[in-house]
Amino acid sequence: MTARVDDYHVRRKVELWQGRHPLQGRTPRPGDIKVRSNDYLCLAGHPHVIESEIAALRAGGHGDAVSRVWVHHERDITREFEQRVAALMRAEDCVVCASGYTANVGLIQSFATRGAPVFLDMKAHISLHEGVVSAGARPVLFRHNDPQSLDRMLAQNGPGLVCVDALYSTDGDLAPLAELVEVCERHGAALVVDETHSFGAQGPDGAGLVVAAGLAERVHFRTVGLSKAVASRGGLVVSSRRNIEYFRYEALPTIFSTSVMQHEVAGFDAVLDIFEREDWRRDKLHANHAYLKQGLDALGYNVSASKTQIIALEPGDIRQATTLRDALEKRGVFGAIFFPPATPDKRCIIRFTVNCGLSRRELDRILEVCDEIREEVGMAEWRSTKRKPASQANPLEVAPKSGNAQRRLGRSRILNGWLHNGQFDGKAGADIHLRAARNRTAGVLNNHPAE
Repeated sequence: MTARVDDYHVRRKVELWQGRHPLQGRTPRPGDIKVRSNDYLCLAGHPHVIESEIAALRAGGHGDAVSRVWVHHERDITREFEQRVAALMRAEDCVVCASGYTANVGLIQSFATRGAPVFLDMKAHISLHEGVVSAGARPVLFRHNDPQSLDRMLAQNGPGLVCVDALYSTDGDLAPLAELVEVCERHGAALVVDETHSFGAQGPDGAGLVVAAGLAERVHFRTVGLSKAVASRGGLVVSSRRNIEYFRYEALPTIFSTSVMQHEVAGFDAVLDIFEREDWRRDKLHANHAYLKQGLDALGYNVSASKTQIIALEPGDIRQATTLRDALEKRGVFGAIFFPPATPDKRCIIRFTVNCGLSRRELDRILEVCDEIREEVGMAEWRSTKRKPASQANPLEVAPKSGNAQRRLGRSRILNGWLHNGQFDGKAGADIHLRAARNRTAGVLNNHPAE
């Protein structure tokens, strides 16, 4: 124990971080732009959600403070919500868990047998890896988003659970779900897809990427953390009716956790109403992502991995990441820093999570800041910059080296040209959705500070 605590306080905090924890940056001020929240659809303060939760509190308080295991069979607001989610996600049944973390741990713990192989994408959520430890199963890693690598691992080790994320939380890339399903079916393996970052933000009515790909009947298990587009806490496991009944009474994190409170479930249910009625939020989310990604790409940042709503700037090691974080925060832009154990040592990132409430003015300000700091943070020398696909032109070759004389409004010629010469690809970002959302009455985004 002493050795582990000393490793934190001496090797990491003093020697590596030079006395300052990487997570202790500046405090946002009024008017600063925060692109670190997972509230993709700006629902945390939506009146329909708040009013639904208040009504449930007045009607029944927090509900029964017991493990859900005693009341799974009863018809109540939680059971009705579970069935509604199952219908949305084209599945037979669903169970609510205390968190996305416990949903993943409980799923692997209850279905994997001791010593059995569990195949994990190298970038899959850590909770899936922890589920393998809990089950006493044998982890087998395969290369990120590489169906051929999975195919080889299954051939060598035999069938088992295969665990992937639909949308990966560090750099916003998507799993090749159709190819993974084919590999799993060929080897008799069961596929687990974590839809935490895609539920609500992708698919018809927010049903997720499995439904969007038409694979709902071919994916054995889906899990969801409700802390992203649902902007709350809690988790879900979605599967067949037979599997879900087994999970309810066998998953230790669910058995030994007090149930999610009734007013929270009322809020979850209200969010599903918004998913269905206000699809413009998803449209604007994806348009905002496309606009910001294309602008960062034009400035030379390697953001090619990002496919939706999550954009990673990868400066390198923790010192380079801290330098980038400080440069952004000094200018009022707050992303989230990721470093070990969330990333490899040399691939720390600053993550921007886009939301539907960001205005064009805010997006332009983020681009202006990222333009301004390129030389300060040494962006041209980042390994990620040097890995940028050769097919993409490198704007650094024509960027002004220094001096305000070549700038207008603090922007380089590159950014000015991109902003004012119509270089945004409206097809990729559906700019018409930006216009439709912008023209709504003020306050429609409710909890977003800029509104």
